[in-house]
This record gives sequence, structure tokens and C-alpha cells, in this order.
Amino acid sequence: MTDLAQWHAPLTDLFPRAEAGQEARWKLSDEQVARFHAEGYLAGVPMLDERQIEALRADVEAVFEPGHEGQAYWYEYRANASTEPGLRLLHGSGQWRVRPAFHDLLWHPAVTVPARQILGGPVRLLHDQLFCKPAGHGGIVAWRQDYSYWTYAQPMNHLTVWIALDDATEENGCLHYVPGSHRWGLLPITGLTEDMTGIEGVLTPAQKAAFKPVPIRVRKGEAALHHPLMVHGSYANRSARPRRATVVNVMREGARAAVEQPAVGGVPAWLVGSTVDVPTYRVEPEPTGPLLGGRYFPLL
Repeated sequence: MTDLAQWHAPLTDLFPRAEAGQEARWKLSDEQVARFHAEGYLAGVPMLDERQIEALRADVEAVFEPGHEGQAYWYEYRANASTEPGLRLLHGSGQWRVRPAFHDLLWHPAVTVPARQILGGPVRLLHDQLFCKPAGHGGIVAWRQDYSYWTYAQPMNHLTVWIALDDATEENGCLHYVPGSHRWGLLPITGLTEDMTGIEGVLTPAQKAAFKPVPIRVRKGEAALHHPLMVHGSYANRSARPRRATVVNVMREGARAAVEQPAVGGVPAWLVGSTVDVPTYRVEPEPTGPLLGGRYFPLL
């Protein structure tokens, strides 16, 4: 199987092209952009039609079991990332290199146009992810900030685009956000799939008082966009419905590598899994590493 990362353009007609002057249909309103910056997130953004949803769901099924074709191209693949007995959570990163629908999603104007609005300019892929909770025993994703895993790419000018492939509700483990937490600064990592109480040990009294999560209910095909410092998590899925989601993480053009590690197998080491230990966001000095671009960080 060929690594799809070698193509920096859509391979199919699944998603429309963003022709010059035709982007208005995907643009956020000024009020939506203002709300994002005030609250740290924006939910219910239309992204996918039924045909696109079914194509992405088919690609999920194709990669759901270990040993599938193309598994070597994932940055990270865990058929069960859950640490809770009896629960299961498929978590992966790099599906754009493996399956054509996920590859082409990166160039979907419904993703790229709002991302450019929010970040104020051209955007590149950081990486993509899958979070899939099966019906009845879907695992939790603990409270976290995405940028705590991304300090290798600086300055911080990133965006998470979380796209529902199923209706997401409290019953099947939807996202929860803590409004305003994007202003708290960078918190220590307390675990990705451990219990939901770990974050309590790193919050100040004021942050604990303001820790009031809200459920983010979105319909299949809709997205929730959030700031890289937004505190978010999701509870277990005990319902009779799956909760599958694909995530496109982007960064403003101009980000540089803030860690020095050799490439591994032709892939920058800072993209292999989530194991880079950079516990703090280093503001000074400005990163002087190489610009992130090329094969694994395509311009969208």
C-alpha cells in the first residue's frame, strides 16, 4: 500500500474544491468568530453531508482492527487506548496517510476556510486523529489541553477541528468543554485515558471554582472547533450507539520545530506517537528550529 502523504491535494471527488471567490458558503460569521475567541470554542459547525459521512465511516471500519493494510503509516495506533477495565477506545493519529477519505478531508473547504478565519492566515496540517467509542463499553478521554502535547510546534497558533461521525450526546460520550479555560495558560499533562479526576491536582483554587464543564452535543457531520488551551474531555459511552469522531489539528503557517530530534523512518520524530516530553510552553526565546512543512505538514 502507498503512503498517501506523498499527495498534497485531494485524490477523489468526495469533497468540493475551494475555488477562488467561492469560499463564502463555508465562512463563519463575524459573530461566530467573536464567540470562538471569547469562549474558546464553537460548536455545531456544518462539515459533512451523508455521502461524506458514510465514506469516512467505511474508512473507520477498514482500520478498526490491528493488522489492517497500511498500519505502518500511522503516527500512533492503539486499538484500545483505554486504561479502564472493560472499556475500549480506538485512538489513532495519521489516518490521512492510510485511507483516501481521511486524506481528502484535510482539503475540505468546510475545514480549511473556518480554520484560516480563526487563525488569521494560511494553515498547515499538524496531524489528524481518530477517537472511536464503541457502543456499550466506550472509554473515557480524560480532561486535557491539546497544546500540552503540541509544544514541539511553536509559536502557539493552532486549532482543533473535531468532527462527529455519529450524533454525539451525553449518553454516548460527547465532548465536554470548560468555557473560558483557554485563558488559564498551559497546564501539566495528567493523562489521556485515565480517570477524570487527575486534573484536580493541577488547578488553582480559582480554576477549580470556574471548572464548570458543558456538554457539546453535535449531530453527525457537524464539528466543534476549539482553542489549543481549551480544557476538554469526554465520559464513557454506555449507550447502545457508537461515538466515532475524526479530528483535524491545524497550525498557522510559520510554525517551527521547538525540539531537536532525528527523523525516524522518514517521519519527523516529534510526530511519532505522543511521547515527546516537553512539559512547558517555552515562550522565550522564539523557536529557531526548521519551519514545519514538506511531506508531513502539508499546506491546506
